[in-house]
Amino acid sequence: MARYTGPMTRKSRRLGVDLVGGDAAFEKRPYPPGQHGRARIKESEYRSQLQEKQKARFTYGVMERQFHNYYVEASRRTGKTGDNLLQLLECRLDNVIYRAGFARSRRHARQLVVHGHFQVNGHKVDIPSFQVSAYDIIDVREKSLEMTPFIVARETHGERVVPAWLQVLPNRMRVLVHQAPIREQIDMPIQEQLIVEFYSKK
Repeated sequence: MARYTGPMTRKSRRLGVDLVGGDAAFEKRPYPPGQHGRARIKESEYRSQLQEKQKARFTYGVMERQFHNYYVEASRRTGKTGDNLLQLLECRLDNVIYRAGFARSRRHARQLVVHGHFQVNGHKVDIPSFQVSAYDIIDVREKSLEMTPFIVARETHGERVVPAWLQVLPNRMRVLVHQAPIREQIDMPIQEQLIVEFYSKK
């Protein structure tokens, strides 16, 4: 199961957006890394499209081939390809765990999922890319409830805004998925149309 394990702050600086969330190092130096980081960069249509694709890919922690597969699936579905793409990414189990406030970051959420701490509709799921659907019920496994990350999640519930398409029951450490998210409910600074244009040229 491949994943990017390199320095995220460097990627954040390269792409000009905080990919981690609350990255103090990025806030301190929000310009590109390297000797010529503050130099004026020549903009091009291709560069903008590539950068937007990379921004989405690293935000959700997806490798290139898997991201392309998401695009292919999004293009097959009815509706706008860009909206479908973001919906597929948002419905990943690791992202839902992060959105619900059960993890500090998507990387942390991925680790918790891989270690088998969650059940979906009563069945253990340890695949971060598992696609969550409307009316799914996600629970922290009973034997994991008293682990530190989940104690912290219960105590700090309310500090993070949970998107409207999810409902969190902190006392039971349960997430209810009311629906698949629509574009207006995905607060990501991503111009998905540029990603569609990037792949449509290939």
